[in-house]
Amino acid sequence: MATSPQNPPSGNGHHEQQGFVGRVGHLNDSAQQLFDEARSTFEDLGSAIDLRGRVQRHPYAMVAAALGVGYVLGGGLFSALTFRLVGLGVRVAAVPLVKNQLFGLAEAAVSGFTGGGDDVSSPS
Repeated sequence: MATSPQNPPSGNGHHEQQGFVGRVGHLNDSAQQLFDEARSTFEDLGSAIDLRGRVQRHPYAMVAAALGVGYVLGGGLFSALTFRLVGLGVRVAAVPLVKNQLFGLAEAAVSGFTGGGDDVSSPS
């Protein structure tokens, strides 16, 4: 039986250990390269958004942003509290729209009642 690179000699497993150690070393190198690339990417992102400067300029806003991110990552996005807050926000945002619609209807009713589309103004 001839030995070749495709058919290494079998026996005590020394060649298999080198292959295993080689694969572990390759995985370690790949993981280190991935870690270095990720660190570089996050450093570039941090310098692009100037995180340290933002924290120094607006510390309370950054604490609020961190709380919000933690709330979302902690699973609070689909909780009952979030649904209540979103419902309250929709109602508060809808108030000006409903108010404008009611004023428009009231103006139309008053102008129709006074007969003729004149501006409704108080006598002076």
